[in-house]
Amino acid sequence: VQLQASGGGLVQAGDSLRLSCAASGRTFSSYVMGWFRQAPGKEREFVAAISWSGGGTYYTDSVKGRFTIYRDNAKNTVYLQMNSLKPEDTALYYCAADRDLNTYYRKEKYDYWGQGTLVTVSS
Repeated sequence: VQLQASGGGLVQAGDSLRLSCAASGRTFSSYVMGWFRQAPGKEREFVAAISWSGGGTYYTDSVKGRFTIYRDNAKNTVYLQMNSLKPEDTALYYCAADRDLNTYYRKEKYDYWGQGTLVTVSS
């Protein structure tokens, strides 16, 4: 699976952005999809994940109520809608694919990664 993330940019605090991650191949619906982010000088951290059909979604506490992950299996694409952005959301955002839902929050378990898209939130 090849992943291509897009949609990042420079926004002000309180603004919204939607990230997209397009996947190649015909097996997209067999993968759990996750979004991770890495701020300068920090470890890559889990942001959100979604189950194969989209029926299950999972978030880190700091983005609950502000971010929404969803997927369109017909378009082989997963999205991250980010609202009420804060300066602390500034990071390089990565999408990733894995087959195992049980470890959705563990970056080392993901098999495939996109190249990252930069989100910068100014105060």
